[in-house]
Amino acid sequence: MDSGHDRQKFFYLLLFAVTAGLCWILSPFFGAVFWGVILAILFQPVQRWLVVRFGKRHNLAALATLALIILIVILPVIFVAATIVQEITVGYQQLQSAQPNYSRYLQQFIQALPTGLQNLLAKAGLTNIPGIQKKLADGAAQISQFAAAQALSIGQNTFQFVIGFGVMLYMVFFLLRDGPAIGRHVRRAMPMDEEHKRLLLTKFTTVVRATVKGNIVVALVQGMLGGFIFAVLGIEGVVLWGALMAFLSLLPAIGASIVWVPVAVYFLMTGAVWKGVVLIAFCGGVIGLVDNLLRPLLVGKDTKMPDWVVLISTLGGMELFGITGFVIGPLVAALFMASWDIFVRAQGE
Repeated sequence: MDSGHDRQKFFYLLLFAVTAGLCWILSPFFGAVFWGVILAILFQPVQRWLVVRFGKRHNLAALATLALIILIVILPVIFVAATIVQEITVGYQQLQSAQPNYSRYLQQFIQALPTGLQNLLAKAGLTNIPGIQKKLADGAAQISQFAAAQALSIGQNTFQFVIGFGVMLYMVFFLLRDGPAIGRHVRRAMPMDEEHKRLLLTKFTTVVRATVKGNIVVALVQGMLGGFIFAVLGIEGVVLWGALMAFLSLLPAIGASIVWVPVAVYFLMTGAVWKGVVLIAFCGGVIGLVDNLLRPLLVGKDTKMPDWVVLISTLGGMELFGITGFVIGPLVAALFMASWDIFVRAQGE
């Protein structure tokens, strides 16, 4: 008995060691593997539909689904990213070449403020227009240098980037083709009751689909609407501002308002009252309505998590994992809640 127990302990230790070793080996391609899994989960319904349409030819259905992913996901992301980099560069050049205009805008804004607030700003040294202008120019230079450094890094690591991109596409193809079989293997390997397995796996796929699909739909809609109203009001760099609002809309409750509220305040303070009113009405009404209607419908309804949990887990996930964290954070939070729910039920039985 002791010998059998020792062999079992050794086997579990070996199982843990090889699993940790595989995770360590795959860690350089964590992002590629992660997004490969996410895309496969999101497009698995399309794959199943195409399998039926193509007469159960799984390889052909997986290739067609992969081509669709490249067309509607990857190529638009590449285009928007390239446009954002271009607009950041143009904005920095304008900031350098049109300094008197920015100085005048700042002066107009400060003069439009109440006298008491102007005195407070003066005591804090924030009415020194040349000093503020220099700080803005330095900040824009740092942003431009960061963007250039990232572009240079990608250029220098082109081989690694291409390998990672290839790994992601490779993962997507085989996970689409063999996803059901892999899911069955994972389910059999989990040392849990069937009901608990079903609950956790269902929660996992539901949260992934709701978080990614719901947040991305909300982000795209808010970004496009924000870019549209900025273009109507004659604000330059609409793609950049729209993309920034789309990115910030991943944060529930606050989101895109971080961008449009300061712009609206600037319009109101500098005399462009109608622009400020239009911006507040449109963003507060239309964009706010999108957030209040679509997000609970697409995200909260399926994940069954309170908004504050989604917000905190999203912020924490993005702090630890970058952009990927907007999926990882809510996913971990949902699995945490589901696991404790299972524990409480088991204790009550």
